[in-house]
Amino acid sequence: MKPALVAISLFISVPYLAHSAEPELVFEDKLQGKFGVGWEWLPEDPKTWRHTDKGLEIRVEPGLAATVKNALVRKAPERQAGKFAIDVTIENTSPPTQQYEQAGITWYQGNKPVFKLVHELIDGKLYVIPGKKPAPSHLIQLRLVVTKDQYIAQYRSDAKGAFETAATGKLLPVPDEKVSIQCYNGPPNAEHWIRFKDFRVLKLAE
Repeated sequence: MKPALVAISLFISVPYLAHSAEPELVFEDKLQGKFGVGWEWLPEDPKTWRHTDKGLEIRVEPGLAATVKNALVRKAPERQAGKFAIDVTIENTSPPTQQYEQAGITWYQGNKPVFKLVHELIDGKLYVIPGKKPAPSHLIQLRLVVTKDQYIAQYRSDAKGAFETAATGKLLPVPDEKVSIQCYNGPPNAEHWIRFKDFRVLKLAE
């Protein structure tokens, strides 16, 4: 009798443990038609972004991280409170041509960009940076996982399958942190647009 009782109790406990490990949805914005609460532009150029039924499209303009236009920014999750994932799906609506043309997630401390997870054109090929992982698909989902002192940069091509890890490292916290979706280093004489959709913030089990 005792072994049978033990087997039953283990069987009952497994679903409970699996359920308790489910991610908690903190924020979600499909970026279709209107914005969710909490976004702001840093800075805004209203002529070079647009909403569509497929997602938010932002023109990839010339410039660098410090001079980016139309960075869509919001308050970052409080990393002292746990482990979080920030997801976004991005798509090149036309093939990138400019060296270092890129789009993705940027982490700010104050108004200073300190870290990026992007899909970037380097010497004619597309990579996930950091880690310089080859990612030739024009549709990709990025996931930035942050804890109180670290980051994990992940991605999955075509937004399918398991996430792959591109890089990990230290990310020490400061009081005023923000996260953005943005694109830059675009060609000066062509209109390239990046489509962003399915932005969300999840609290993960530790």
